[in-house]
Amino acid sequence: MPSLVERLERAATAALERISEAADDRALEKARVAALGKKGELTAILRELVSLPAGERPAAGEAANRAKVRLQEAIAERGAELSGRHRSAELGRRQDDITLPAFGQPSGHRNPLTSAMDEACEVLRSLGFSVVEGPEIEDDRHNFEALNIPADHPARDMQDTFFVAGGGLLRTHTSPVQIRVMEAQQPPLMVIAPGAVYRIDDDATHSPMFHQIEGLLVDRDVSFAHLKAVLSGFLHAFFGDSVAVRFRPSYFPFTEPSAETDIGCVMCSGRGGNCRVCKGSGWLEILGCGMVHPAVFEQVGYDPETYSGFAFGMGVERLAMLKYGIDDIRLFYGGDLRFLGQF
Repeated sequence: MPSLVERLERAATAALERISEAADDRALEKARVAALGKKGELTAILRELVSLPAGERPAAGEAANRAKVRLQEAIAERGAELSGRHRSAELGRRQDDITLPAFGQPSGHRNPLTSAMDEACEVLRSLGFSVVEGPEIEDDRHNFEALNIPADHPARDMQDTFFVAGGGLLRTHTSPVQIRVMEAQQPPLMVIAPGAVYRIDDDATHSPMFHQIEGLLVDRDVSFAHLKAVLSGFLHAFFGDSVAVRFRPSYFPFTEPSAETDIGCVMCSGRGGNCRVCKGSGWLEILGCGMVHPAVFEQVGYDPETYSGFAFGMGVERLAMLKYGIDDIRLFYGGDLRFLGQF
């Protein structure tokens, strides 16, 4: 009577022959099941290993492993051959002329708004600021109260707000992100909060949804001189070293003192005259800024006697309009490929 090892060899040889003769995937799968399936010939022989004397098992086990590996490799090789034949047959049936030139897809263009946002954030990151994000649906405390804008404050009239069901609102600025950061960590900190904001406004220079980048720096002994240095450096990096920068006193409820920052008109190079963009003044308002109000620090648990800081905010659409000479904010959202193709 042949030994188990001999029977394994015979079964493997027969299975290899069936695998090599398989004409398609179905025949190949049938050959695999006949050899290695639960009721396959090789599987049935392998079950007898446990009944062998202990001294014969190692040699028989090694032979079984060799046979199984040979079959699996043969199945994989035959499968690859059949797949190649299928592809060749399919290509032979098709009438496509693969030597013809392809119809290339036109390249897309980045929206100038995206380019301006990325460039502004990159400049501020190079100055040491980290980017943070927050929710676009806010609560009254983070959007108003914690920023020194109580319910009866006239500054609420400056921001026509979209309210949503449940008492929430669409954030009117990204300053709430700064509040959330200060609630979560102690100074020192340098962060910028870029993102979409919402106000009820819609004309050639305003959109109900637009984008802001707001920045915050808090530490000991921070002064207005630090604020001027950072913003002047940013504006020179973004618009060019030759652009003029000035700071004018202004008012914001969450900063004191506060200022508006202007740059020399990029359309008339600051000459003024009959320039429609700057209305002859030679200057363009670009952002608002100021030293963080002590009341804001008290809202987040910072000691205003120990820490000071400055904040600033700018509209990304305005940055892009001035940088690229765009006169209508609605062009950013119109989806006109002719407009995007210019950039």
